[in-house]
Amino acid sequence: MSINATLFVQAVVFLLLVLFTMKFVWPPIAKALDERAQKVAAGLAAAEKAKAELSSANQRVEQELAASRNETAGRLADAERRAQQIIDEAKSRAAEEAAKIVAAARDEAEHQTVRAREALREQVAVLAVKGAEQILRKEVNAGVHADLLQRLKTEL
Repeated sequence: MSINATLFVQAVVFLLLVLFTMKFVWPPIAKALDERAQKVAAGLAAAEKAKAELSSANQRVEQELAASRNETAGRLADAERRAQQIIDEAKSRAAEEAAKIVAAARDEAEHQTVRAREALREQVAVLAVKGAEQILRKEVNAGVHADLLQRLKTEL
């Protein structure tokens, strides 16, 4: 055979090989490459979506934390106001009780003063009678002179 015929046969075999490759080998490879490109694109899109969702979730978390902080601060302020109110109420009740106790003590002191005066009047009357006995050098009868002793007590 000649070199031209060999070249021609090799060219035909090469063309058959190219046609076979294009018909049977290339479509599965192209399909696999396209699927891979789609998977990569889908993965990138999912990553972008997840990144956006993460960002929005972080914003929601920050909003919830801010709301929680505000609510906690409000509750603490309410608790402090209530505690102050309870303290003020307790102080007012204590002041009322103290005023009652002081008034009762004053009343008791006044009663004791009156009783002490009465006792002193009795003692002065007894002393006056004894003094009169010594002056008159005779016994004064308390039953006979009851009216006189009563006037003496009231004058004292």
